[in-house]
Amino acid sequence: MTLYYWLSMLPVLSLLALYLFWQHRTQRISEAARLQAIESGLAEPASLHPVIDRNKCIGCKSCVYICPQQLGHRVLGIYHGKAELLEAANCIGHGACKTVCPVGAITLVFGTANRGVDIPQVDDNFETNVPGIYIAGELGGMGLIRNAIEQGKKATQALARKLPKSSRHDYQVVIVGAGPAGIAATLQAKELGLKYLTIDQDSLGGTVFKYPRGKIVMTQPVELPLVGKMHFEETSKEELLEFWQQTEAKSGIKIHYGELVADISALDPGYAIASSGGTYSTDTVLLAIGRRGTPRKLGVPGEDQSKVVYQLTDPEQYVGQQVLIVGGGDSALEAALAIAEAGGAVSVSYRSDTFSRAKAKNRERIEAFAEAGKLKLYLSSNVTSISPQEVLLEQKGEAIKIANEAVIVSAGGILPTGFLRQMGIEVDTRYGTA
Repeated sequence: MTLYYWLSMLPVLSLLALYLFWQHRTQRISEAARLQAIESGLAEPASLHPVIDRNKCIGCKSCVYICPQQLGHRVLGIYHGKAELLEAANCIGHGACKTVCPVGAITLVFGTANRGVDIPQVDDNFETNVPGIYIAGELGGMGLIRNAIEQGKKATQALARKLPKSSRHDYQVVIVGAGPAGIAATLQAKELGLKYLTIDQDSLGGTVFKYPRGKIVMTQPVELPLVGKMHFEETSKEELLEFWQQTEAKSGIKIHYGELVADISALDPGYAIASSGGTYSTDTVLLAIGRRGTPRKLGVPGEDQSKVVYQLTDPEQYVGQQVLIVGGGDSALEAALAIAEAGGAVSVSYRSDTFSRAKAKNRERIEAFAEAGKLKLYLSSNVTSISPQEVLLEQKGEAIKIANEAVIVSAGGILPTGFLRQMGIEVDTRYGTA
């Protein structure tokens, strides 16, 4: 071959060399992220997450680029030419990866082979196995605000299509819960001209209302009926609640607050709702309640004391106190950080050796606070008893006593399985299934 030929091929060979270098670099970065996640205990996803069919995946990186958690992390990456979930604990179940995949290689699933997640049965229209009862939002496993809003809208649209032409009931739909899914469902019901009733046992905002003061809330822009675009991506609890309050006022939606639903029973057709505010009949029911109505307790001696609570409302009330936070999820870490910042002496007890179920930002902050001496961590520990002046922990076989004036148990909530099954709704335990 002539010198001219090789010179003409030089640009092509340069591009090929650059491509191979880039592929090799990407592979090394992905492999390092994958190994680091395994070593750090961050390889288990917290909730809804993608499973990638490597036989279908073409390695186009669309899912990698679209993931909102990629900034500062490697939730998804290319591993041996195919997409793979690398830092599984950082996945928030956004679902954009599935939508953008051009070959349908991604399935969103709950749980893993090692950790089951209880999920009520619903079809593609969010209707349960009991006709006329729908579920949207956190109860169905969708904790992300944007996803909960989308479910609330779509569930209401679906039930509206199945409503009878004439009804003898008080309402066409009763919406239980005024969190993101319930608010969206209420707005959608009003936009569609439905005769609706929305009930919440607490206040506007649902789980968001119970967040600690100043908590940062993550979401994604989403379209709301009657309101238009909700532009938040990162905001505070107070700003988000103010937005919901303005939405309620401007849209004219009506919500019954402080009203607890005691029973939902079948009529022929429809349902009877018995609540602390009265009894109502309805064609359909939309359950938009959270999964944490009943807090998970420790079951240890002394837990019934008044100093033991199950959620943080105001960090300022713990200024100058010795506080133990029990748990390792986002709620626990955010409570610990908020109290430490307010001036409380905080300790955190968690049964595992890593905070794998918390968001990366919270993990990084809690580790920084611990290194700076602003709080104490007791990993791989369990509370064995609580007394008025101290708490007894067991950590790797060693008994530890710590002085204590307050205990906040943030060990999650118990799915209201009994309430659901009383209505005939089937609940599945998902082990890595859709």
